Amino acid sequence: MKLSYFLSDPSSMALSSGLRFSSILLRYRPSLPLAPTRFSSSLSHRRSELRFLSGSPSSSSPPSRTVRSAAIKSRRSDDADGDEGQDGNGSVLVKGRVGNAGGDGGRVVPTELHKEATEAYMAYAMSVLLGRALPDVRDGLKPVHRRILFAMHELGLSSRKPFKKCARVVGEVLGKFHPHGDTAVYDSLVRMAQDFSLRCPLINGHGNFGSIDADPPAAMRYTECRLEALTEAMLLADLEQDTVDFVPNFDNSQKEPSLLPARLPTLLLNGSSGIAVGMATNIPPHNLGELVDVLCALIHNPEATLQELLEYMPGPDFPTGGVIMGNIGILEAYRTGRGRVTVRGKTDVEVLDSKTKRAAIIIKEIPYQTNKSALVEKIAELVESKSLDGISDIRDESDRSGMRIVIELKRGSDPLIVLNNLYRLTSLQSGFSCNMVGILDRQPKLMGLRELLQAFLDFRCSVIERRARFKLSQAQERRHIVEGIVVGLDNIDGVIRIIREALSNAAASAGLRNEYNLSEKQAEAILDINLRRLTLLERKKFVDESKSLMEQISKLEELLSSKKHILQVIEHEAIELKNKFSSPRRSMLEDSDSGQLEDIDVIPNEEMLLVLSEKGYVKRMKPNTFNLQNRGTIGKSIGKLRVNDAMSDFIVCRAHDHILYFSDKGIVYTARAYKIPECTRTAAGTPLVQILSLTDGERITSVIPVSDFAGDQFLLMLTMNGYVKKVSLSSFSSIRSTGIIAIQLVPGDELKWVRCCTNDDLVAMASQNGMVTLTSCETIRAQGRNTRGAVAMRLKGEDKIASMDIIPAAKRKELEMVTEANPSSTKRLSGPWLLFLSESGFGKRVPLSSFRASPLNRVGLIGYKFSAEDRLAAVFVVGFSLAEDGESDEQVVLVSQSGTVNRIKVRDVSIQSRYARGVILMRLDHTGKIQSASLISATDTDPEEEIASEAAAVHGQVSLGASA
Repeated sequence: MKLSYFLSDPSSMALSSGLRFSSILLRYRPSLPLAPTRFSSSLSHRRSELRFLSGSPSSSSPPSRTVRSAAIKSRRSDDADGDEGQDGNGSVLVKGRVGNAGGDGGRVVPTELHKEATEAYMAYAMSVLLGRALPDVRDGLKPVHRRILFAMHELGLSSRKPFKKCARVVGEVLGKFHPHGDTAVYDSLVRMAQDFSLRCPLINGHGNFGSIDADPPAAMRYTECRLEALTEAMLLADLEQDTVDFVPNFDNSQKEPSLLPARLPTLLLNGSSGIAVGMATNIPPHNLGELVDVLCALIHNPEATLQELLEYMPGPDFPTGGVIMGNIGILEAYRTGRGRVTVRGKTDVEVLDSKTKRAAIIIKEIPYQTNKSALVEKIAELVESKSLDGISDIRDESDRSGMRIVIELKRGSDPLIVLNNLYRLTSLQSGFSCNMVGILDRQPKLMGLRELLQAFLDFRCSVIERRARFKLSQAQERRHIVEGIVVGLDNIDGVIRIIREALSNAAASAGLRNEYNLSEKQAEAILDINLRRLTLLERKKFVDESKSLMEQISKLEELLSSKKHILQVIEHEAIELKNKFSSPRRSMLEDSDSGQLEDIDVIPNEEMLLVLSEKGYVKRMKPNTFNLQNRGTIGKSIGKLRVNDAMSDFIVCRAHDHILYFSDKGIVYTARAYKIPECTRTAAGTPLVQILSLTDGERITSVIPVSDFAGDQFLLMLTMNGYVKKVSLSSFSSIRSTGIIAIQLVPGDELKWVRCCTNDDLVAMASQNGMVTLTSCETIRAQGRNTRGAVAMRLKGEDKIASMDIIPAAKRKELEMVTEANPSSTKRLSGPWLLFLSESGFGKRVPLSSFRASPLNRVGLIGYKFSAEDRLAAVFVVGFSLAEDGESDEQVVLVSQSGTVNRIKVRDVSIQSRYARGVILMRLDHTGKIQSASLISATDTDPEEEIASEAAAVHGQVSLGASA
């Protein structure tokens, strides 16, 4: 019995036919461990040595490769148990006939299967890495690209010659250099001609070479090609001057270059991508001019940092343009070799109809390696499936002049929101994952920008040195011959005599060498000279040529004597390429947050209503939920409430605002407004404990929407017991999820009201008994968050603070000017006014000039004379938004304890004195008392268009916090 084992060539596809067993029962230990295969870059590149000998009886010749011959042992197969198939070490013993067919003896090679499989697979992996998938760092090309360009160079397909069929080039490459499929060669050739695949195409294609829509190119028999001028100047210029090594081709019939003498780092210029065994590469393309600049910068300053290099080459430059978002991914990729670059398409917004305000998004550029037709189809699918709103039509109007994808929007759609949704849901924004792996010193290596440039400079220095030595050798040989010719011309008579007397060419050559001490080459050159060149003019030409050669030799020797001179040549040749072939940058760099889209980017910043109940339920509604009504009406219910629940706050804000939630315990929380689920008027709402990290028994008493944490803005806080404190708004720009302290409270006190203000504003504070004080915000000292504040009002008996409002600086100055001009204006009926609202539904307006400013800790003036069972619910400063007739153009929204809402005009509320009772604003027969109120400005719009009427909330925030 014999075991035949055939090991496939290491450069073949795999070990699919690695083991074949015939007519043998192989016994092995079941506990034989399989060692894990682990790739190591230090693996030698030699082929695995064959350890298994063929057992074919017809094999009469000795094996071509044998390994570890000392380990070969001879055994007989007399043992019936077949134990000879395994030694005592867990190794497989493979037997086969060796030598003549008639030999009876067997030769056994002991080996371990997992070791043989590991080494064979590693050899195959290295052959894929070096010979197929990964580019060389020095010339930036894979073998197939290098062979295509060299074959075209050999065929004479220069940029100034006529085109030739691509089939001719593919046949040349297949027959001489690249023994693989014609499809692989043609696809590589096509890609080198596509201006949307390479930043600087290396081949000039004539015909259909595919499109950005992933249309396939025409067959190779129809298309034509030739080299680009850049390719000749950058990759093939010095190929015949011994600048690189030539190696035998696959059948040893010709020589091919192992590298091309690149003048620029092509690996960075055009990038590269490939998948090998166990690793891959993905390198972005760059701009030629910037690449030359950064190369020159590294030549002048070898110790340049990455930041200094980025001044010259700030990032990739993709052939399809686009916008690169942020530089974090670029920095990471250039530093470590790995990073992710976010690329967006370049878009514009055009107005289609100014009357209907319909707009369209125009896509002019798309990210690198994005299929345009697939992008259009994806957008259409999202629109059809309702995943993408606001789009009415999509058209691809691209032509030879450029790309143009038109996305028409519906009326009222926000182009920015639609665009952000396109970035989020389609490949209009995509990421390019940089993985800069290349072959260096016959090993794959992950490198950053500086390492790649340095590796190229080292290679280019060797190319310049080899080229200089080649030219020096040629110049020295030519000068040697010219010197001999000059000697012959100086002694022309003797030369002629020796030649005439010689019996043969050899004798004439020997005679010249002996007579004038010439070398054999010099003598042969004299013999080869024509008679017409014996003139004095020709002698002068040879003398001048000798001087020129001396100068050339001197320059070459000087070049070879200093690396500094070599680097100067590299810089000069690179700048020449830049001056001739550079083009403007196509990809724009945008300094942003790396293009990361958040939820806020795809949510319209629209007006919205926030309704908060006493028990901590909140809901978001559209502003037109409640239409305008007349004074004295019942109102409209705000929706279903829990048992024993009542309304607490009713504010108008925008979806992108930061909502600051202040609790009765002096803690502030934050969340974006759009985080609150939108619901209908009849819905009960969402518990705040699902949005905020509230403690047991903690209630939200005031809500402030903030769009910008300006440094000159303050938050004015007022407690139930009359303590007031001013804190800078910027102190609340960063609030952790568990909340932070807003104010320190004395036992038994609660934080009830919070307002935004500036130092020039006035604050109006009112107690439940109707007492009012006006105080300048400037007199209130700004304090830190963890403080208690000062006493705001001197409260009598069981009186408590009822409400407060802010008087802006503009109205305050106007009021002061009027008061100074006419001190008796305290009884005037023009604005601004203080709007008083009582718990029983009564209200009135009192001129603001009826009150005078006073410091803190004062009793104040009477603002409302209440009956025994009534108290003040809220007070507002109105009259900031005036109509043409000078009356208030504002509206007030009243909310009862049962959740009934009434929205009325402020101008319908009577202007009365400080001691008057007021008029009925809302009938509260079955709805309890007034729980809260909100003030908004209005415009002369229809009730169906109330969104515009709510756009200008009176003080930028209209949260009440006016619960009794």
